Amino acid sequence: MNLARLIRRQLLSLSGVGLMLGALFFAAALTPTLIPRSYLTQGVLAGACFAIGYLAGILWRWLWHYLELPEPSARVRSSANSLVATGCLLVVIVFLRRAAEWQNSIRAVMKMAPVETAHPLKVCAIALITFVVLLVLARLFVLVARFLAARKRRVIPRKIANVIGVFVAGLLFWSIANNLLIRTAFNALDLSFHEFDALLEPERPQPTAPNRTGSPASLVKWKQLGRAGREFVASGPTAAEISAITGRPAQDPVRVYVGLGAGDTAQARARLALDELKRQRGFERATLIVITPTGTGWIDPAAMNAVEHLHHGDVASVAVQYSYLNSPLSLLFQPEYGAEAARALFSEIYGYWTTLPKDRRPKLYLHGLSLGAMNSEKSAELFETIGDPIAGALWSGPPFESRIWRSVTANRNQGSPAWLPEFGDGRFARFMNQNGPTVPPDTPWGPMRVVYLQYASDAITFFAYRDAFRAPAWMTAPRGPDVSPELRWYPVVTMLQLALDMAVATNTPMGFGHVYAPEHYVDAWVAVTDVHNWSADALARLKSHLAAAARKAAEGNSGDDPYTDRGG
Repeated sequence: MNLARLIRRQLLSLSGVGLMLGALFFAAALTPTLIPRSYLTQGVLAGACFAIGYLAGILWRWLWHYLELPEPSARVRSSANSLVATGCLLVVIVFLRRAAEWQNSIRAVMKMAPVETAHPLKVCAIALITFVVLLVLARLFVLVARFLAARKRRVIPRKIANVIGVFVAGLLFWSIANNLLIRTAFNALDLSFHEFDALLEPERPQPTAPNRTGSPASLVKWKQLGRAGREFVASGPTAAEISAITGRPAQDPVRVYVGLGAGDTAQARARLALDELKRQRGFERATLIVITPTGTGWIDPAAMNAVEHLHHGDVASVAVQYSYLNSPLSLLFQPEYGAEAARALFSEIYGYWTTLPKDRRPKLYLHGLSLGAMNSEKSAELFETIGDPIAGALWSGPPFESRIWRSVTANRNQGSPAWLPEFGDGRFARFMNQNGPTVPPDTPWGPMRVVYLQYASDAITFFAYRDAFRAPAWMTAPRGPDVSPELRWYPVVTMLQLALDMAVATNTPMGFGHVYAPEHYVDAWVAVTDVHNWSADALARLKSHLAAAARKAAEGNSGDDPYTDRGG
């Protein structure tokens, strides 16, 4: 009985204005953004949005009373509340009925099978649980703030005490969340990823050929490569496999990788990578690619298989691991590690490369996906290489915080869309998506070629904090080919939707979201590395082969699947 009275008292204490605004935020959360959602993620998102709407209603009522604005009569207030509540309820019902249709609008542009239902009852139940949890935490915060303020009122004015109470309570909650919850979770995840990285896969034996990283002759021990490194070294195509597709003589590509356990510092691992690259005669190849991997150390096989086939195996690539965590966690907890490792590796490789005769050294390129793209941008400063520039870079799925990407996008040519910009005359940087570039292929390049491969449905690229209060430029017409025409902007809600989209951006079919397809990498590498000795028909056959092989590997359940940790 006491529990029933407590629940009834808590229900009666809820703000009517807050519930109505919360209902509108809940409804807005059901609308589509970039990535299809499950009922679980949709429920959590809708519950969080309901809580934010409820908070907005609480603040609105507080501000109204604080400004001492006139209160309507009880009769007018009751009638208005009934009308508004009825309207909000109708909006929620209509939006719940359309939720499946909206999710299917995303699935249609991604060529996914439609869903029959969005499971509205499950969504509502999960949203309610989420809201209750957040409400309990909020009320606990209020109790702590009031307790602290009450102790201060004995010596200082009431309003100042209230401000101090809120401030101290905020510091207390942040300290508990950051130092206890977040750090504990981080340490657990770090240990988990570390143990996973150290596992030796029985289906991936140590190479015996002396020209392979991790072999008995290698400077890098097989165990020191880490899971991602062993995957990268073991999954590359052989000369015979390349020749079978191209019909031309080929070489075994050189793949050098140094795991996190191979050196105590980024500089030590970078020097080891240089020594191993020289041991394998990587500088005698026509093309040399310095790769910055994702947070877990993963390197997209779709990217490397494409460029190695295009150049008939006459390619050397080198990478150094800097973290065990996946990209979002690495960006959150170790943002400096990736940039430091990328910088150290580039300095070692570029420093040696500049000592070689220009007519007998490979063309030097940079590459990175996701967090790797952002850190690869930071690895080389333009003023350091302007006297002896590298050949170019291919950066795919660059995160929204990528400095050069943001600058080029912000300064795009007038009239070009934010999701596929044109920059200047196209001599320095070009953007590509599923449909290739907007710049004609015969447009002349400058001495350095930079290509950004990005999909309009990639929230990791197009998320921004300002989406909370301003509609993003990429939403304006015309939209990207993989963006739902039903997508609309709502204050605060859209930003939260896109934040969720980032977390699940690698759960899309290949060629959408944050999962980049090999056939699109082919077009990008053709542009970056200036490939001219392939006919259109030969390129089409190569794309078809790589696409089929990649999709077969990604959909399989074998332990040697190089796409298991895609996105990193």
